[in-house]
Parts: sequence; C-alpha cells; structure tokens
Amino acid sequence: MAKLLHVSASPRAEESESLAIASAFVEVYRESHPDDEVEHWDLWDGTLPAFGPSATAAKMAVIRGREPTGDEVAAWREVVAAVERFTSADRLLFSVPMWNSGIPYVLKQFVDVVSQPGLVFGLDVETGYLPLLAEQGKRAAVVYTSSVWGPGVAPGFGSDFQSTYFDDWLRWTGITDVTSIRHHPTLTGDVEDSRLAALATAREAAKTF
Repeated sequence: MAKLLHVSASPRAEESESLAIASAFVEVYRESHPDDEVEHWDLWDGTLPAFGPSATAAKMAVIRGREPTGDEVAAWREVVAAVERFTSADRLLFSVPMWNSGIPYVLKQFVDVVSQPGLVFGLDVETGYLPLLAEQGKRAAVVYTSSVWGPGVAPGFGSDFQSTYFDDWLRWTGITDVTSIRHHPTLTGDVEDSRLAALATAREAAKTF
C-alpha cells in the first residue's frame, strides 16, 4: 500500500482552479488505487510551523554537528514532524497557483520548513548538495495554474518563476519523476477549453500514478 499526499497552496477553496484540478486527480487516484492511503495537507490550515529565529538556529546547529538547545528544541521538533509528514508519502500531488510570477508564500514556507539537513539534503564540500530523497521511488505530480501568464505570451504578461523554481526544488530533493498538469488560459484564451484539457490530463495521469 502506498501513500499519496496532496499538498495544496491555494486559499481560495471551491473558487480555486488548482484545487479543482487536483481534486479530479485525487478522485481518479482513489478509484485506481483503492488500497492506497490519501492525505490532504492544506498549507493554510495552521499545521505548517513557522520557520523563525529558533528553527533557523536549530538548523544551523544541526549543520554544525551540534544538538539544538533551549527554544530551538521545540522548534526543531515541529520542523522534523513536518518533514516526516512530507517524506512519509510515496506519491506527492501539489496544487500550485501562480502568485506574482512565482509560488504562494505559504508554499515557499513549506519548502523552507521541510528542506532540512540530514533529512532531505546532505552536503559534500567537494561535490555540493546531496539529494537524500533520491532512489526512493517517490513520484510527484504538480498542478500549475495561472490566469495572466501563459506559454508563449509577450513579456509584458509576466514570467514563469512558478514551475521553474518548484521543479528545480523537487529535483534538488531527489524527486525527479515529475508530472506537470497545466492550466494557463491567459486573459485572451479560452478558459473552458484550457480547464477541460487540464482536467483530462489530471484524470489520465492519476490512473497510473
């Protein structure tokens, strides 16, 4: 039995295009993988810890080979719990709307919380970062949505620092089997056609994910 973790970064509930597409993915995934566990992590539900001074100090302590002390201990415990919630999944689904050409700040907070030494990455002084989630068979599907930027639009409509950043982060962790599901109708495009195409892609991908 595998586990699918859906990490959602949109606060728009039923108004969210990314959540609607991800929900279609999950529905078909449940039908196609009836024995698998499915969990939804809404990053806006308050369970994602902050990554402030105590957590930062704890991270640097770990990097330097020391144990966290004082307020760092509790902060690090919360961080490790979040990392384990992330890494316990065999399959990962992310619903990611575009905000200001990039990703929502709460998803960047997620990235900063779970990207921890000895848990998600290692570091070699000669070769650089070591992706600790590599060769674990993990797969990711990412629903990317936007309403102004889209492939092939003029520069005045923005840039894609959404998928370029997030795909790179996934590879950095060692997750290289990534399926992208896109809905970018743009201001002058056909919204319904784009939505239907994205839903179809999501449902088809979920069957064999």
